[in-house]
Amino acid sequence: MVTMQSADNALKTLYLGVVTEQLNTGVNPLLAAIKKTETDVWGKEIRRVASYGVNGGVGAGSEEGDLPSANGNNYEQFVLSLKNLYGRIEISDKAVRASENNAGAFVNLLNAEMEGLVKASSFNFGRMLFGDGTGTLCTLSKEGSVITASSVKNLMEGMCVDVRNATGIVSGCNAVRITSVDRATGAITFDRNITASVTTGNTLTVQGSFNKEITGLGAIFKSTGSLYGLDRATHKWMIPYMKGSVGAITEGEILKAVDYLEETADSKVNLIVCSSGVKRALIQAIVASGETPVYQTVAGGFKAVMVSGIPVVSDRFCPAGTMYLLNTEDFVLHQLCDWQFLEGEDGKILKQVAGKPVYTATLVKYADLLCLKPVGQGMLSGITEA
Repeated sequence: MVTMQSADNALKTLYLGVVTEQLNTGVNPLLAAIKKTETDVWGKEIRRVASYGVNGGVGAGSEEGDLPSANGNNYEQFVLSLKNLYGRIEISDKAVRASENNAGAFVNLLNAEMEGLVKASSFNFGRMLFGDGTGTLCTLSKEGSVITASSVKNLMEGMCVDVRNATGIVSGCNAVRITSVDRATGAITFDRNITASVTTGNTLTVQGSFNKEITGLGAIFKSTGSLYGLDRATHKWMIPYMKGSVGAITEGEILKAVDYLEETADSKVNLIVCSSGVKRALIQAIVASGETPVYQTVAGGFKAVMVSGIPVVSDRFCPAGTMYLLNTEDFVLHQLCDWQFLEGEDGKILKQVAGKPVYTATLVKYADLLCLKPVGQGMLSGITEA
């Protein structure tokens, strides 16, 4: 007989391990290649000492002269706050009771809920890796009664979002749910009429997530402002290599950037991530040069096209016309713990929502992404897509 206790046990023993594996390796090839660690987490913060430059205690001298002065490595401390990542499932009491004498039906119910949770978590976690931490999904424009998104890349039907202006959430526009996305025109609709409140220039963020998301590539690839508590104006090694207006992509253009990173930052690029249109353009360029594209499977089971021994993968959330050249050895996902279900004092995962005949379970992870060597990473933008 199916009970809430047996459902709790199933979530803990059968589902958690599978879900964790999928969210750690199956989201995208970048996340699959990044090291996860619970070190350097102090309370609610990540504090990591990073070295830069070279050791200063080297020099040449005479046979009886003074030895070089002992000047050790240069160090700075990176400081980040742990981000709170949540995912929730909901099961009605009616559904539980309807399947209490049919274990197979209840397993199907749990499977459906967990698959939905993994899909939603993978979508949002993958999106965050390319974001700047603000959680901004797109900019809105309005013409008449039609609300249009500047880009639908980060949008999906069912998402709960906030509409924001320069001062905060627009009145009456918090936690609205996207019901339709026209991927041809960018027009979007919501579960309630907010047209009168929206104005051109407003932005969308995931509900309650503004400035609370992971410090992704969008935050790393900037030349001004601060990162990890350090001002880029006085820490030039915090600025990655960035080249815009590339136009037609070629293997030569990629290798030029790879060589630059190796020669100036002693960084060895081992993964290149780009948009699908850029990957298509690259494959066309390889074929046009008379070569046959070589493919390889990388961590997480993703297929990559090889350029000078470096795997190139596409990602749905990578900005259009953009290619990131990364040394994944420099990236670390610091976490307080791996994915876990929130448990009550009684040890139960499934809890009844107050005043409602439904039970919820919450998956949680406290983590943030850190790049130990921003100067060793590169970005090519303004690439003509195919």
